[in-house]
Amino acid sequence: MKNLQQMQQILKQVQQFQEQLQRQLDELVVEASAGGGMVSVKMNGQKQLHEVRIDPDVFASQDLEMLQDLILAAVNEASRKVDEQLASQMGNLAGGLNLPGLT
Repeated sequence: MKNLQQMQQILKQVQQFQEQLQRQLDELVVEASAGGGMVSVKMNGQKQLHEVRIDPDVFASQDLEMLQDLILAAVNEASRKVDEQLASQMGNLAGGLNLPGLT
């Protein structure tokens, strides 16, 4: 019976952990840029782009390949930042879990 109560307690804590992590992801917005700020993007915790800004000077060069590379670099950097924030937040939240028998 004691094991069942401990399991229920663990499941409740894990559920709370998931809910808190989801709330933090919903609120997370990262910004990244490439080309010295020529292209910048904003991405949420679900890795959805919310904004793309392109400096008008990029168009003056008429270098389509460079623009594509800058966009890719900015999006990839934003994605890396989301992963980094997620790992950090998971570590912080997991540190607060009190799992009987595992600590």
